[in-house]
Amino acid sequence: MKVNGTLINYYFHCRRQCYLFGNRLNLEDNSEEVRIGKALHKERGDKENTEIAIENIRLDKLTDEYLTELKKSDADVEASKWQLIFYLKVLKEKGIIRKGKLEFAEKNKSDKKSMIVELDQKMEKELELHVRQIENLISGEEIPPVLQVAKCKKCAYYEYCYI
Repeated sequence: MKVNGTLINYYFHCRRQCYLFGNRLNLEDNSEEVRIGKALHKERGDKENTEIAIENIRLDKLTDEYLTELKKSDADVEASKWQLIFYLKVLKEKGIIRKGKLEFAEKNKSDKKSMIVELDQKMEKELELHVRQIENLISGEEIPPVLQVAKCKKCAYYEYCYI
């Protein structure tokens, strides 16, 4: 499977989830949390410049200044940030330079509703390393261990990992 934004996000969120999704075990369709996120996407998306597909990625919103990624909550900002960096890099390779913006429908851990990200060379180099790590992870034979943390209870893979 070619690395995409979802795999990038999962890699930072949970290596086990990344491995399972990367090996085509998709349990997202059974998740109430995922359904809520998709409903928020539809509700918040503008009529123009929304949900653009380029190669193996789907961009939430693209304007003259920003590539905006809409997220249900700020529960895992780092994972969302790297997903956005990945999208900015794909756009840059197509000759489209934009700033990135993360917008959160729910604020749980920070007081900000949005966050701006500007792609730089340091991020690009780090992203290349993460992409190689993801490729190695999903092509490996061993499934990463269960994290056993609170966030697992809301995960689409919870039943697979714990029941």
